[in-house]
Amino acid sequence: MTRTICIVTGSRAEYGHLRWLARDIADDARLCLQILVTGAHLSEEFGETWREIEADGFTINAKVPVLDGDRAVDVAGAMGRGISGMAEALDRLKPDLLIILGDRFEMLAAASAALVMTVPVAHLHGGETTEGAFDESIRHAITKMSHLHFTAAAAYRDRVLQLGEDPARVFHVGAPGLDLLTRETLPGQAELEAVLGMSLDGLVFLVTYHPVTLSGTDPALAVEQLLAALDRWPQARIVVTGVNADPGHSMVSAAFAAWQQRHPDRVRLVASLGNRRYVAAMALASAVIGNSSSGLIEAPAMGVPTINMGERQKGRLRAPSVIDCGETADEIAAAITTALDPAFRKRARTQSPPLGRGGASAKITEIIATADLDGILMKHFHDLETRA
Repeated sequence: MTRTICIVTGSRAEYGHLRWLARDIADDARLCLQILVTGAHLSEEFGETWREIEADGFTINAKVPVLDGDRAVDVAGAMGRGISGMAEALDRLKPDLLIILGDRFEMLAAASAALVMTVPVAHLHGGETTEGAFDESIRHAITKMSHLHFTAAAAYRDRVLQLGEDPARVFHVGAPGLDLLTRETLPGQAELEAVLGMSLDGLVFLVTYHPVTLSGTDPALAVEQLLAALDRWPQARIVVTGVNADPGHSMVSAAFAAWQQRHPDRVRLVASLGNRRYVAAMALASAVIGNSSSGLIEAPAMGVPTINMGERQKGRLRAPSVIDCGETADEIAAAITTALDPAFRKRARTQSPPLGRGGASAKITEIIATADLDGILMKHFHDLETRA
């Protein structure tokens, strides 16, 4: 009997991690793929990236619009709309299993809806920590509402077990987003230059910065310091990708847009490059700069140095190619100088990345096709042995 699997996706970055998993599920005769789209995918401000999903040949089975503003109260309202809309979608689609990745507030809404609709949840990238963002709490909450767990590292599997999950249902598979590096031909430099309208010869920086939701710091101030540091390399070509739909995102986007207007010959701000072009730009970059998880997942697997700013990714596993720094211009500039050092760049190319180099999607597909889902909703808290 065919098992129906519904994937939820709310952003272009998240879809990049799910893309090859969706392809493997669609190609497996034992499974029937559904895709539920929400969040930034449906927003014109963020590039209406749902179109990329259809361009990849997938059918979108449901759309749940939630975004309306970037204040904290707006995000809370989006979560409420998400629970309601996703419950209605799940009632119509009736999947056997819902796949959720990560820690976004849209995914908490999806997990909450699935909980009351009695739909089992498979959670990807659980057990990780990002102490500078409220995503940290969301991720662990989703773990407790999920029934199958696919972690990107053995240490993350241990943390999911620490949360009381059944070891038989927690699988260390690696990061599914890395499958793109081994299973697909990336666009070349000429294609990227045509899309951006800018040469990518010489020194190239790829910048992705998101608001740090738990820091209490004005995100616009951190961006000002980042831009001041980048201005110390006037010869660099700089590609800035879109900001997540977190509280304060409009201030960050406005700062980048004004900076691009001051440097139209060497700076490009794009709402979304699409996953393939983003990774292709990363391959050409001299360094990845900002506070995105891509600097800790994809960039190390490609041997590209990362400058990781601030607290947003605090707690995640680090490759030797990741340089942590504060959010002042001097600290950022010092980190960039280190990243451009030839000896450091050589070490970055030869390191062993902590999340593997691909292959996770096939492992996940096989497990969800064969896992026994009978009685899976009745969860037993797995207690760890403790000393008296």
